[in-house]
Amino acid sequence: MAEAWWNDTRIAASDDIVTVEGNSYFPLSSVDPAMLKDSATTSVCPWKGTAHYYTLVAGGAENRDAAWYYPAPKDAAAAIAGRVAFWKGVVVR
Repeated sequence: MAEAWWNDTRIAASDDIVTVEGNSYFPLSSVDPAMLKDSATTSVCPWKGTAHYYTLVAGGAENRDAAWYYPAPKDAAAAIAGRVAFWKGVVVR
């Protein structure tokens, strides 16, 4: 089972991980919605599409734009639909 940790808090845990470009994409359902705060930040990947971000909220702190997802990934990245990945100090093990 893979787990994502930040600020001494388990953010996500799942046996159903998709790895793309070294990033572990967890099912969105594996994350407590209370830990995700919507962000207005977006970025564009030429082959995956437009990424949207969440700020993580855990242990009384926020980690701005530390999670991202593709609400409508391009066909080449269909495997990450409904999934979220992490960075900015989030440890996946």
